[in-house]
Amino acid sequence: MSARQSRGVLVTGASGGIGRAVARRFAADGDRVAVHYAENRDGADATLASLDGSGHLLVHGDVADPAAAEAVVDAAVEGLGGLGVLVNNAAAIIPHPLPETSFAEWQAAWQRIIGVNLFGAANLSYCAARHMIEHGERGAAGRIVNVGSRGAYRGEPDMPAYGASKAALHSLGQSLAVSLGPHGIGVASVAPGFTSTPRVEARLNADGGDAIRGQSPFGRVATADEIASAVAYLASPESVWTSGAVLDVNGASHLR
Repeated sequence: MSARQSRGVLVTGASGGIGRAVARRFAADGDRVAVHYAENRDGADATLASLDGSGHLLVHGDVADPAAAEAVVDAAVEGLGGLGVLVNNAAAIIPHPLPETSFAEWQAAWQRIIGVNLFGAANLSYCAARHMIEHGERGAAGRIVNVGSRGAYRGEPDMPAYGASKAALHSLGQSLAVSLGPHGIGVASVAPGFTSTPRVEARLNADGGDAIRGQSPFGRVATADEIASAVAYLASPESVWTSGAVLDVNGASHLR
């Protein structure tokens, strides 16, 4: 356990993949973690069972619903005894390439993706930041870290709403960094490239897997633990001067 003070940390979308790795990293560093899930209770239970230390809990809700987003933060605050860090990791991923998608499907994909990836993150950030401003956690400075995507810059032709939502999420983080800095709250984002998670395992094992790995000069994709390390740094007490940053974590697969 780190010598620093234990913090309450809410990680959204923590049933698996990057969210699970992030939750595990904070717990290993001695923090108390609220593991959020929307549908995958079994995955969330597995994440919770894998965490080092004690004081962790599950929180449930569809963050696209403003009332549910508020309830998720309230449950984390109550269960953890305070909230020092929010990680906006929950994301909806729905393929909707324009040439093959009906207008009704197009609208539904955009509404769901923006609802979770942007509106959800905005509402969670509001509720968490208001708690940090009004209550703090025994004097600890607050942190908000957004899990964005290189797709915000590289483009997502099969999921344009996803790329747009992540670009907006990066921008939201930069606006909040300026707004919340006077309150001692740092806000930053990571922009991962392709990452090995169960959600994309089939694509990596298919015929196009080598091409995906070949996007990076390292000849591979990221591990979820590598993304979690970047999130942990941006949420660390010593990282305050990175507030407003968007950190590319893509193995030089996309440069800007």
